[in-house]
Amino acid sequence: MKIKDKPAPRTIRIGAANIGLIGLEQALNKALTKELAEETAVDFLFSAIARENYVPATTEPIYREALLAEYRRRQGIPGAEPGILTVRVLGSGCVTCNTLSAMLFESLQKFGLAADMESVHDLDEIWRFGVTKTPALIINGKVKCAGRMPSPAEVEEWVRDEGEKSRVTRVG
Repeated sequence: MKIKDKPAPRTIRIGAANIGLIGLEQALNKALTKELAEETAVDFLFSAIARENYVPATTEPIYREALLAEYRRRQGIPGAEPGILTVRVLGSGCVTCNTLSAMLFESLQKFGLAADMESVHDLDEIWRFGVTKTPALIINGKVKCAGRMPSPAEVEEWVRDEGEKSRVTRVG
């Protein structure tokens, strides 16, 4: 099994929401190291998550599905990436970061694309992406720029290209 060097999430997409889960990172790393079969891995991951976090009984299937998808993503299995753009703006939350976020919103709206957007301010989390200079923009796990403000044309090109590659959800 070839494990790609991808940042382990502290949050995971459960249904339509991003949920922060205590112990997610450690459980994923342990499951990947043991090279567990998918069914066994999901049981292991769910058990580890349920010990540390409140998981409503009615949402167990949704959590299991999300954990399986993340396990596959971390293994680098083709097609395991979600069908929605994932966009991360990394930085301190300064005016430049906010301007970059605004450019992203405009580009997404222009192309009618839906995206899971997140602003990451925590330095440890920023460093997990391999970024040492901010602002930085990550789309679908790929660092598009770091340490500089991209032009609106660059942002539009990146959003359009990644949207086409991912066959993402269109809005409207």
